[in-house]
Amino acid sequence: MPAFRQISPTQLRDWLQSDPDGIFLLDVREPHEHARCKLPQSYLIPLGAVHHRTQEIPRDARVICYCHHGMRSARACALLAEQGFTRLYNLDGGIDRWSEEIDPAVPRY
Repeated sequence: MPAFRQISPTQLRDWLQSDPDGIFLLDVREPHEHARCKLPQSYLIPLGAVHHRTQEIPRDARVICYCHHGMRSARACALLAEQGFTRLYNLDGGIDRWSEEIDPAVPRY
């Protein structure tokens, strides 16, 4: 089994509607990106700080990592898997794809 799975924006939207309390949205972009646009209730830990701040991430939730297009968040998922996290998902296409497919009100950059 892979260390983490990809999740589509549509699947994430469905999970957020059906079980919002069981999901931890981890934004691994930089603060200036997060200030520009973000997913609701997301938690910011830039990729470079993830390995120092794992205690802030719940181990009992589905952790969905996202960034701009999905590359940094895939690295974050791999880092968290090395730290023993097991319920990891990477938002395929990042917040950019989310904006295209789910919520055009989220600004693209």
